[in-house]
Amino acid sequence: MNEKYIPLYRKYRPQTLEEIVGQSHIKKALTNAIEMDRISHAYLFTGPRGTGKTSTARIFAKSLNCKEGPTIHPCGKCENCIDITNSVPMDVIEIDAASNRKVEDAQNILEKVMYAPVNSRYKIYIIDEVHMLSTTAFNALLKTLEEPPKNVIFILATTDPQKVLDTIKSRCQRFDFKRITTDDIVKHLRYISDTEKINITDDALYTIAKNSAGGMRDSIALLDQLSILDGEEAISTDDINNLLGRLSFDTLHTLACDITSSNPQNAIENLEKIYNSGNEPTQILLNLMDYFKNLLIVKNCRAEIVFELTQLNEAQVKELQVQSKELETHQITALIDKIANYVKDVKSTNNPRLWLEVGIIDLANLTENTTLADLQNRLARLEGGMPAPMQATAAYKTPPTPVYGGAKIKEMTEQKPSAPKVSTQQEPTTTSAGQKTSGQTPTPAPQRHQEEDFAPMPKAKSVASDDISVLWGQLLENISSPPARALLKQWANPVKITPEETILSMKNEIFLTQIQSGSKKAAVEAAVDALFSQQNSTVVVRLPLPEDVQIKAAPPRQLSQSKPKPMPKAPKPEPQEEITQEEIQEAKNDTKTVQPPKQKHHAGGHSDMVNMVMDLFDGKIID
Repeated sequence: MNEKYIPLYRKYRPQTLEEIVGQSHIKKALTNAIEMDRISHAYLFTGPRGTGKTSTARIFAKSLNCKEGPTIHPCGKCENCIDITNSVPMDVIEIDAASNRKVEDAQNILEKVMYAPVNSRYKIYIIDEVHMLSTTAFNALLKTLEEPPKNVIFILATTDPQKVLDTIKSRCQRFDFKRITTDDIVKHLRYISDTEKINITDDALYTIAKNSAGGMRDSIALLDQLSILDGEEAISTDDINNLLGRLSFDTLHTLACDITSSNPQNAIENLEKIYNSGNEPTQILLNLMDYFKNLLIVKNCRAEIVFELTQLNEAQVKELQVQSKELETHQITALIDKIANYVKDVKSTNNPRLWLEVGIIDLANLTENTTLADLQNRLARLEGGMPAPMQATAAYKTPPTPVYGGAKIKEMTEQKPSAPKVSTQQEPTTTSAGQKTSGQTPTPAPQRHQEEDFAPMPKAKSVASDDISVLWGQLLENISSPPARALLKQWANPVKITPEETILSMKNEIFLTQIQSGSKKAAVEAAVDALFSQQNSTVVVRLPLPEDVQIKAAPPRQLSQSKPKPMPKAPKPEPQEEITQEEIQEAKNDTKTVQPPKQKHHAGGHSDMVNMVMDLFDGKIID
């Protein structure tokens, strides 16, 4: 019978610093420390698993305790070297912190630290996975690490240095082990394969190195597992995929083409074949996600580094290049994101096949939807940041109010200063409701003024000032509805006021809904029509955006007419102005109940404020 079989990862464990694969910066530092005899009392080795932390610690201990040492070339024949190689040394104590994490274990170490080495130069403690120690155990070791006895060295190894106390790390020389490069792993695997006479292709070795995530131990263990498949034909990538339960590139390419072409029928049929071949749902999705990751790399990276990043052959990369031309980057990332979510669902459900099939069908319908969603988002941002595109104009238009006649009626209604009259003929006085107090039919203005008001022009009549605050103030003056004017004055902000388009933003979503109703929106459009002497003006009312600039309406005295004329001195505001402020306060407090001050009452027994609220919210009084 042959002697007991030794796994390859143990058989080919490095025995000197030169044999360590990669980690050149650490090998150089430790070599210089030995040659210069500058040995620290505590070291901290950190890095991913399988990168050589424990092996380096043993080699360093062997170099220090060799009979020929300290030396960077331990003999490997003396008693100390043989004991360390066989893991039975007297003065090199290896401790697994995962199973010895209590404070009693740390105290046991401290009791033995005081004893001198038996037959070696140094007593060395190698504590693996030191981050597993409890806080009390760390504190017990703290003082000893700070001032250890002579000839005592601590080597701490961990894969999670963040969990090690800062007071411990500050007392150690730290060495960070990096992931071993793919090329270094492939070279070492080729050396082992040739030595052990394992017939395996270079592509298969690259696949092994890629699946090891930079860990040499995992790579050698996988090679050891594949060595039992050695036969007349060389071990290929397909053999590795079958052993690991991975899908071949051709299988993934066929399924991915069905997804990117939005063909759920073919996708679900191919999925059925893959699943019936014995592949697990989670593994199918992970392999598919890795395929789209390679597709993303091929689309966005230079050809020189694609082979290194994807570890694919030339024919496979060409197929990905052809497929990548049919997709946009955001579509590929959306597919990867979707697959990642379905991986979580499959892992957490009792029916993984159900979610696998749902996921593939969803992915096969996602490519076109992703583009549509992107267009919808852009349109929503252009329309004002709403979840769905808003209707830019009202469903119907109100005839524009003449500039002179309508303006005069409103000016007399609000009893505010106005521009000089264009006609000397007396006109009737009206109330805020638009009713004539004299009972007589108003005399129309002279014909020459009417022709001037509605004479055709090549472009809409422009306002004298380009200042948006002036235009905003004049637009508010043109709104005939007092509730709508008060609401806009308090909660609206002008973003753009031009003859081509007027954009207003409402600070409150409730008031946005109110101002978008038919009557109030029509009042705003009529005011814009009157402002620019045109019809069918485009008015957009939306929620605020971060880039909007807050604008305040200019005082009435700063507003100018299209034909500047001497303005009479503005009289003092009448009591009607107080009612307007109260209307604003009522619109601001949407859901609050405010105790109104004393106001005038009409024949119906209701105050002006009550009538304004009824108009604002389209309400009615219920006795």
